[in-house]
Amino acid sequence: MALKKRIRTIGSVASELTKKSREAALASVQIFNNPALIFKSEIFIVLMMISWTYLLHAYYRKKGVEYRHFRMEGARKRFDKTAKGAIKYWELEKCLNHPESPVDVSAANNLRFLIGLRHEIEHQMTTRIDQFLSARFQACCLNYNELIKSLFGQDFGIDKHLSFSLQFSSLNKEQVDKLSQADGLPENIRAYITAFDLNLTEEEFNDPKFSYRVFFVPKTANHKGQADQVIEFIRPGSEMAEGVNTKYIQIKETERPKHLPSKIVNLVQEGGYNRFTMRDHTLLWQNWDAKHPAKGLGVKIGTTWYWYETWLEKVMKECESQDRRFR
Repeated sequence: MALKKRIRTIGSVASELTKKSREAALASVQIFNNPALIFKSEIFIVLMMISWTYLLHAYYRKKGVEYRHFRMEGARKRFDKTAKGAIKYWELEKCLNHPESPVDVSAANNLRFLIGLRHEIEHQMTTRIDQFLSARFQACCLNYNELIKSLFGQDFGIDKHLSFSLQFSSLNKEQVDKLSQADGLPENIRAYITAFDLNLTEEEFNDPKFSYRVFFVPKTANHKGQADQVIEFIRPGSEMAEGVNTKYIQIKETERPKHLPSKIVNLVQEGGYNRFTMRDHTLLWQNWDAKHPAKGLGVKIGTTWYWYETWLEKVMKECESQDRRFR
């Protein structure tokens, strides 16, 4: 009887944690889709971190894994407690690091990115970061929905309660260019994103579970009276993806490729300008004041400066204009 009662208790606690996890996830998405809020990304991150933490607590509770902080004193467990005497449960990062974590590598990378981002924004006020990071927020939601259904059943999915938010404006070419430059990102956030991304392999970076990117394609229904979707998802590598007209815009909300100065020089030399040297490169960026943050041509991470592709293009054009000198 005692064993049955304990099993029922474990099940009820896991169920309660799952419900709270689901509520936090729903609230985070509803807040993010609220057009009246300007602090939505920050709220979304905090609530989703709580949601994922409760979800993994529910999973470990169900599996019988001890998810409370403790230390051994002889043969007894001594649980760590807060200043008010409450037992300390695992934080999200501890849950992800456990060998029995059900979260796969790319989904865990996505969460670790958001955990680090939360640390950045809780110590400094941010400007709006919604449009720069929504691909990673989208991946976080899809990963959560997939995992909660696989662990606790289809009824726990949140997809049936949510839909795409409607927008009052469309994206034009100038807006897309502005998004891709990400000039509005605070420097500490930009540096954090860059440092995190550089530690990922190409495969990890491009995994949709880390950052979910889609085509937005204007489309009309084929027949009168037929339902039409504003957004259509195109599977990478499919015939439809291959056939998408290039006049449509593909938005990839990611930090741009970046190169060390030596790499810039090597790329220029490989382009046929063999006499272009590091000294030429240094004089060029100094004369143009190319490291000024407002120009968006590169980024400083720690003590190291990285150049974006836009700088490489400018250097190549300069070499073209002085062809005899650099060939």
